[in-house]
Amino acid sequence: MNKIKKLFSNSQFQHGNYSAVLIAVVIAIAVVVNMLVRQLPGSMTNLDMSDTLIYSVGDTTKQMLANLQKDVSVKVIAENGTVDTRIETFLQNYADFSKHVTVQYIDPVLHPSVLTDYNVQKYSIVVECSETGRTKVIDFGDIIVYDQYSYYQTGSVKEKEFDGEGQLTSAIDYVTRDSLRKIYLLNGHDEAAFSSAVKDLTDKANFETASWNILTDGAIPEDCSLLILYAPTKDLSDDEKTTLINYVNSGKNLMILPSVTMENLENLNSLIREYGLEFMNTYVGDEKRYYQGMRSPYHFFPTVISSSVNIDSDAMLFVTAVGCMRQVEQPASDLKIEPFLTTSEQGFLLDKETEAKKEGSEGTYLLGAAVTKTIDENTSGKLIVLTADTLIHETITSSFKNLDNLNEFTNMLTWYFDDASNISIPAKSLEVPYNTFVSIGGWSFLFIGVIPLAVLISGFVVWLKRRKV
Repeated sequence: MNKIKKLFSNSQFQHGNYSAVLIAVVIAIAVVVNMLVRQLPGSMTNLDMSDTLIYSVGDTTKQMLANLQKDVSVKVIAENGTVDTRIETFLQNYADFSKHVTVQYIDPVLHPSVLTDYNVQKYSIVVECSETGRTKVIDFGDIIVYDQYSYYQTGSVKEKEFDGEGQLTSAIDYVTRDSLRKIYLLNGHDEAAFSSAVKDLTDKANFETASWNILTDGAIPEDCSLLILYAPTKDLSDDEKTTLINYVNSGKNLMILPSVTMENLENLNSLIREYGLEFMNTYVGDEKRYYQGMRSPYHFFPTVISSSVNIDSDAMLFVTAVGCMRQVEQPASDLKIEPFLTTSEQGFLLDKETEAKKEGSEGTYLLGAAVTKTIDENTSGKLIVLTADTLIHETITSSFKNLDNLNEFTNMLTWYFDDASNISIPAKSLEVPYNTFVSIGGWSFLFIGVIPLAVLISGFVVWLKRRKV
């Protein structure tokens, strides 16, 4: 018996007992902390470590979710265990940011009626708001976008973009809106058409688009929130010019993106003169801000001189082969003209006869201006004239992915409406990024070359001294 007492009273047992108690306490603390952490929203516990931050939501989405007052149901129609984890994670972020958003997964194998109830295929997301009665369907293929051309080149389909935020934010905005805005594109003058990229962004911004011909379709519809005339090559008729002037003067919205030379379009010239602007009917170049890759001053980066039309003053815009305009000397007193886009001070005009730079034409030239015509204290007509019609041309927007052209064009559309904001969010690339050095400046040289070399030399010196000792 004494031996047993000694066994339990010796220092080894006491230390072991202490260690066991300590281990038990640590395990208990870990369990409690884990239970507490699991109660936190995913937005606080899941760090977005993806290369292009595909799980993160931007300020536009956060503000929309913070202001959300209507309940939104997000139903994921897919077999159990088959939903891409990236989509699951992203949807959970929305539910964490707003108590008005709920996410539900429905297996169409167990509940086949869901496909007919919503008229969808499996691998779809149904966003609905019972208060407005609206629904919008998002296909999985619209979120994880594949590069179909890679199949013909390599025989395999490659992931291209993740458009979770763009699609879901647009859908929530759509189903919770009390009313939708409609954009009409004026036709009958051989106008250009919106590219698929522009159409995608206007759809995401929840602008409905349609075409309208005043001569054949009649008066401009009452539900027209904005009328756009995009790069016409034929002039307006007298009746159309009068109709458009009356339209703006009644407090409506018009946007004109003219083609370069307007000398044969007298009625269109006359229309914008009514609002204090005048086309200069020639190409404009810029010897300071031109694109070095094309080595031509007619392909340049215009200067944003004002954010009056919701354009970011630091936006990177690019245009090619564009015209310009100027303000008339004495515009009407009820007009407020706000220039927002120009060349640099080294802009110049093209001499049509010599097809070279016009001598003595150096200066700053106007490319974009917003005009507000006051009707009364509560009503005003709004007009944007943008001579740089190539701002949204597909050859530019598809070739230069880092430009802000499309996003800032969508921002211009929101300028017309006091209660609108740009919720059109571009997709995020899923292509593998590579580290490249654009230029080696002083700081780059310091951190990439000098400091690592100094550390290596110091280590070698220390090693050499210790070796001699």
